[in-house]
Amino acid sequence: MPRLSRLTGAATAVLALGLVAATPAPPAPGSERLVTDSRVLTHFDLTAGRTPENIALAPDGSADLTFAYARQVAHVTPEGLTRIRATLPVVAHPATPRVHRAVVTGIARAHDGTLYVNYATGTRRTGIWRLSPDGGAPEKIAALPADGLPNGLALDEHQGVLYAADSVRGTVWRVPQAGGTATKWASGPALAPLPAPPAHGFGANGIKVRRDAVWVSNSDRGTLLRIPVGPDGTAGPVETRADALTGIDDFAFPGHGRSVLAALNSGNQVVLIHPDGAVHPVLTAEDGLSNPTSVAVRGRTVYVPSAAFTTRRDPNLLLARLRHLIGRG
Repeated sequence: MPRLSRLTGAATAVLALGLVAATPAPPAPGSERLVTDSRVLTHFDLTAGRTPENIALAPDGSADLTFAYARQVAHVTPEGLTRIRATLPVVAHPATPRVHRAVVTGIARAHDGTLYVNYATGTRRTGIWRLSPDGGAPEKIAALPADGLPNGLALDEHQGVLYAADSVRGTVWRVPQAGGTATKWASGPALAPLPAPPAHGFGANGIKVRRDAVWVSNSDRGTLLRIPVGPDGTAGPVETRADALTGIDDFAFPGHGRSVLAALNSGNQVVLIHPDGAVHPVLTAEDGLSNPTSVAVRGRTVYVPSAAFTTRRDPNLLLARLRHLIGRG
């Protein structure tokens, strides 16, 4: 998510992470064919701020997306039809760190269709907001620090908690799913942004819950991290599972193991990260990626939103096909 850039003479908050293209290893034999049949399902209007930042999937194969700059949550059908589900409230004088405008970032979906989104404004409106599946106005359920930048969002329904990754404060916040007070669940250097150039000021970014752990990407450091969840719900020591992932944004698990499909925003790639940390590209700009921001997987279908934050070309939602699910590892 966000970094500040100036494009076309106007101050434009860029929800891209890193300026240097990532250089993962060449494809392993056969690995470049793991993801096939890529196609752009639908295109979005850049001039309207419809820059898809994050994604949550419904059982019918439809997708809910956050449009960061437009402050909107959109629903995209399996046929590619888009409708706006909600628009977050206007903020008169947004002061979001690094971004300097109000942006909707991470999204998570409960089994009953309730959506949760992060809204970063630099004001008292910053926090986690809930959207009822029956419609109605978005409702703020938890406040997060105005001087932070809540980015990725993950839901653990079994434990009844949400986790929000704060890219500026280098913190993972834990919030009751029903709403309430946010508590600092994990923090430290591994989650923090780098303190000096070539840093862009974005640490913890993407986040997912995977069985007994919370996984987090750090964009400045180019790392994929795993944080065990203790029996009492506390965070264990941070483990680095992969590095040299320049521009990593959000990610997903394409099977039952610990392999990960990650969006490399600045490199216009989706890469497969193996359990041993090896990295191989599976989708590129040639497939239609344009600053990909996140990845979702349902069955063998891969969904990749592209926001075109720096390319300024063709924000879209791309679909592709997994040849097979990836087993345990």
